Amino acid sequence: MARERRAANYELLRIVAMVMVVVMHFLARSEQMLALDEPFGSVRLAGSALEALCLVAVNVYVLISGYFGVRGRFRVGKAAGLLGQIWFYALVIWAVLTLAGVDTEASRLGIYGLIQYLFPIETEHYWFATSYFMLYLLTPVLNAAVKNMPKKRLQVTLGCLFILFCGIKSVSPVVFAFDKYGYDLAWFVCVYLLAAYLGLYGWDFFEKRGWLIYGGSALLSLGINVTMWALSRRSDGFRYYFTVPFHYNFILCIAGAVGLFYGFSRIHIKEGAGAALIRRLGGLCFGIYLLHEHIDLRFRWYGWIKGVINPGNKEGMLFFLWELICCLAILFAAGIFIDWIRSMLFAGGVRLLGGTRLFKKIKELDEE
Repeated sequence: MARERRAANYELLRIVAMVMVVVMHFLARSEQMLALDEPFGSVRLAGSALEALCLVAVNVYVLISGYFGVRGRFRVGKAAGLLGQIWFYALVIWAVLTLAGVDTEASRLGIYGLIQYLFPIETEHYWFATSYFMLYLLTPVLNAAVKNMPKKRLQVTLGCLFILFCGIKSVSPVVFAFDKYGYDLAWFVCVYLLAAYLGLYGWDFFEKRGWLIYGGSALLSLGINVTMWALSRRSDGFRYYFTVPFHYNFILCIAGAVGLFYGFSRIHIKEGAGAALIRRLGGLCFGIYLLHEHIDLRFRWYGWIKGVINPGNKEGMLFFLWELICCLAILFAAGIFIDWIRSMLFAGGVRLLGGTRLFKKIKELDEE
């Protein structure tokens, strides 16, 4: 049976979400956001505004998976391909850097560092990839649960989960040991179940106001962040809540993600070369994340790129924007190109080994 063609507008959203991820990592590496112990400045304010706009990216990625995943099926081949993709970047980048004489975790820590390349899921070499991969393994169970639950019971379940993982922490002035800020599998499960619900039943309130909710959520998050920054100058009691608006499981972050998702649902992309290109890029953009967040690169790429494009370490809004644009362009182009090569290698490997017992068994499982 031929697979259903992926919707180009949602593939465009996937690309936009990856751009947002790179922007957030650029802001973290360049340290150009409002900081509690740093003076207020226009560049830092601009950085925090960008962070507020981009923070929905991770939730959006999971929403896309859940929205379409609930109507799809689990495939062993896809799980194996995702794991192979993660392994490819973890091992190949380490090997290239080692050959180039660049210091790596393995060269610093020996066998304890090498384990992070050999077991990228178990060691959380990439925290997002680990949670995303584990989430995909759980999709048969999650999909079966959602499809076999009455709508009302599913609503109650979602309500309880979001109160526990999102609602209480969003208003609490103190941190809970239970709260992982959305950087974990448990939060991904919550978002996936929400997306599955939306895929089955929709939500009129968000469907009609997607862009407004996304923009409003980002603006409110920024406003809370700036307000907490100002209040923290008077009392240390506000220091924790200063960070809360930029947690993935903050209520405005998930609301903004759903809003952006529905905003893109109203974008129509005409079929043709443009739509085909978007689908192709959407399928390759995960490589951008796996490249620049590799354990041996995540704290280096910004310094390397800045050393070339701004060797004088000049400051100001224009240089901030120049660095941002260059980092985006370089990482995006490199990530897409490398993942295209990776996809060609994987396709060749499938053709070469397609007749083996292992590959035949995987194919049988996917066709059951």
